[in-house]
Amino acid sequence: MASFFDELVEEHQTIERVVGALRSYLAARAQRAADESDGERFVTFFRVYAGAWHHEREERQLFEALTRLADLPGERGPIAVLTRQHRTLEGFLEQLSQSLALPVWSADDALTATRRGDAYADLLLHHIDAENSVLLPESQARLLPVDAATLVSRPHTDEETRALALGLALAQRYPPTQKASLLRGDGCVMCPEYTVGCRGLEREWWSAEEWERLEQGVGVD
Repeated sequence: MASFFDELVEEHQTIERVVGALRSYLAARAQRAADESDGERFVTFFRVYAGAWHHEREERQLFEALTRLADLPGERGPIAVLTRQHRTLEGFLEQLSQSLALPVWSADDALTATRRGDAYADLLLHHIDAENSVLLPESQARLLPVDAATLVSRPHTDEETRALALGLALAQRYPPTQKASLLRGDGCVMCPEYTVGCRGLEREWWSAEEWERLEQGVGVD
């Protein structure tokens, strides 16, 4: 049976596929080669599945467990950054939804929609990278010694089930494409808020004891 952490990673994979499909859709629609009504379907997937299902469980279960059980700060560092990114993504999606709701695009409309889609997709992929490479492995290690029984997924609502089905269908209809210029990678240094909104995992989460063990391990005087 998949763990709560495995489920989040699998959901990231699904969301990433639909992000790629969104890029393909925007390119096709700019050429008037896509169904305008699919724009609303993309918004539903991201708003309901990525937001109300995935991000909600991260905040209500994982982040709360980290602050309550592992005694990690929620007002600064990785938890604060990732929560803030959730709110930023909601705002970007709202802007994108306004473009997708237009029945016919002018050339300017297409440029605006592409720009808004890029802003949403780029941040969401950076967000996923940060969670996969930093948040989830570190969280699992820190919650292992404590009672983390709260980290059990609830069932999908009917609305969430429908949103997932929409996303999977869209990924079939519009084969995902990647943005070649988007620089991605693992670790805190790849996060857009590193050194701006967060000093990095070690400085935000590590205790004096952890720093001491590191110094002993590498022979630092």
